[in-house]
Amino acid sequence: MANIVEKPIHRRSETSSPSYVAHTNDASAMGLVDFADCDECSRYPNRWSNMREYICAPAAEFMGAFILCLFGCGGNCQANLSANTKVSASPAGDALTSNLCWSLGLSLGVWISANYSGGHVNPAVTIASAIMRGFPWKKVPIYILAQLLGALCGAGVVYATYYHQINIVEGGSNIRTVALTGGLFATYAADYLTSVSAFFTEFVGGAMLLTGIWMFTDKKNGPAPPGVVPVGIFFVVLAISSSLGMNTGAALNPARDLGPRILTAMVGYGSEVFNFRNQYWLWCPILGPIFGMIVAAFCYDALLYKGSDSILNKPTEDAERHHYHVCTQQAKKRGAVETV
Repeated sequence: MANIVEKPIHRRSETSSPSYVAHTNDASAMGLVDFADCDECSRYPNRWSNMREYICAPAAEFMGAFILCLFGCGGNCQANLSANTKVSASPAGDALTSNLCWSLGLSLGVWISANYSGGHVNPAVTIASAIMRGFPWKKVPIYILAQLLGALCGAGVVYATYYHQINIVEGGSNIRTVALTGGLFATYAADYLTSVSAFFTEFVGGAMLLTGIWMFTDKKNGPAPPGVVPVGIFFVVLAISSSLGMNTGAALNPARDLGPRILTAMVGYGSEVFNFRNQYWLWCPILGPIFGMIVAAFCYDALLYKGSDSILNKPTEDAERHHYHVCTQQAKKRGAVETV
């Protein structure tokens, strides 16, 4: 093992001073021990590292969703609030900068969480993975809760940052309306859009996002070099939001919409955020991406994916029996050749 310092073996000689004492825990030696690179040492060099093992994945999902909504909602606020001349002399953003912020937010959110939780950052991705790819169902509620709390906290930080600008646009600190600033946090369909069209928009957007994620993570489809997957996801989200975002705001993520929506209800927007168009919050930005991703996951695995983790690629009993028989015969042949 590299960089490990062995404890010195101190032998007392006849000429050594009787008062000499060797300190085996010398600080210079302790600083060179790297437990992460050793297969023989404990995985948990201290108590906190042991505790962190149990919260690492949910914490990664929380941080991923936090970053997503911090940059995404922040981009919305800067672009729209600065359009008011009482806030800024000139606009500091537009629809493109908002789309870029959401794309960067998801890319960075996936980047920070990928190695620790798989980088879902989206309840719909978690559910689709559990249905099609064998992700443990017992982890699904924990992931979704972490994603929801992360999105809520990210939106909360943005609300605190732009609190005074929102007061100016709304006309006072005691006034909060969905029409003016509620849409900066949660998503709302355009007035002219029918309910079916709104659901269909989120369904298609969610399906394309899941297709892009699994396309980049498919080892047979490239594979993408390490660190490139978040960059690919950035372009997928940018394309979806730039082409399909006008209708519903392209939620694509139940946590990204519900977390900020709960935040707005808490800070004064009231029940209108949930009563909008007969519980729009449930059947469009939540159920739309979930169903879209489930359908996309099934289609991708049925038509393209060959990995063994998909339920569509699980071998039958006959296939397992044949595989065992063939491998056993080949092993016997190799053994016979080696003994000759």
